[in-house]
Amino acid sequence: MKPSLRFFLAGFLLLILQTGLCYGIKWIALSKTSLALALNQTQHCKQLEGLVVSQVQLCRSNLELMQTIIQAAREVIKTCRKTFSDMRWNCSSIELAPNYLLDLDRGTRESAFVYALSAAAISHTIARACTTGDLPGCSCGPIPDAPMKMKKSGSQANKLMHLHNSEVGRQVLKASLEMKCKCHGVSGSCSIKTCWKGLQELRDIALDLKTKYLSATKVVHRPMGTRKYLVPKDIDIRPVKETELIYLQSSPDFCMKNEKVGSHGTQDRSGWRERENPRSQYSRQCNKTSNGSDSCDLMCCGRGYNPYMDKVVERCHCKYHWCCYVTCKKCERTVERYVCK
Repeated sequence: MKPSLRFFLAGFLLLILQTGLCYGIKWIALSKTSLALALNQTQHCKQLEGLVVSQVQLCRSNLELMQTIIQAAREVIKTCRKTFSDMRWNCSSIELAPNYLLDLDRGTRESAFVYALSAAAISHTIARACTTGDLPGCSCGPIPDAPMKMKKSGSQANKLMHLHNSEVGRQVLKASLEMKCKCHGVSGSCSIKTCWKGLQELRDIALDLKTKYLSATKVVHRPMGTRKYLVPKDIDIRPVKETELIYLQSSPDFCMKNEKVGSHGTQDRSGWRERENPRSQYSRQCNKTSNGSDSCDLMCCGRGYNPYMDKVVERCHCKYHWCCYVTCKKCERTVERYVCK
């Protein structure tokens, strides 16, 4: 197969996975794929969770790409959890894929971020796999694009929103290209310099998207002429900007558990006095000295917090040995931490 054709198929699979609007971000369930699954036979595609019939068919014709797609799904979850670890909504519900709660199953600000991050992550992971030689048949060129199509079923407003936010994610990825250079010459004289454009780390792209999440614009689906468009709800005198994340439905404050609206809450549900694992996902830690979103005042929604002592084991007394290795001892210290009431 010619490299250009192979890359086109890769781009087409990207399109289906990240803008298959009826199924949206359900493909992130690929993160649960067993490491023991070799994915070297077409019948393996049926064992992948989160794919619909059309995506299974594409899997069969692009087996060499699927391990990279699975890695992208894992990167989405890990990056989203890390990016929002200091917020009331900490992206924990993304691990329920493909059966999301309402925080990701509606047109919320949170789903806007996950769609954008997913679009960026899948392209980012494939681009990295190409540069490292893990994918055969990659050709030089920009991040693959494809014309976006919409199916008739489902909410038109939600589809328009997801299309827009996915494109924002890809645009942030493209904008993250930075020039990297390496010098060649005697004694580092840099008489010859080789430069290339490289992608930033996905965590940096996620931070850019988080900024857009915090300033996202609420929109409504409003008739303009003979068609309906998404326009800002409060300032509908202007069209939606191509660079901003948008959402249709407001989110709760995520202070208390309420599965009807997709909120896990920030209260400690592990029983703080008899806690066996105070660092579990149910014990939302807060920072007593912070003034940011991870502060005990904001994270705990004014309910207060409980302190506990935690033992931390870390490397210490490290010594360099010629040549060339380092040895360290293990030291244990006790630190005070805090979880929301």
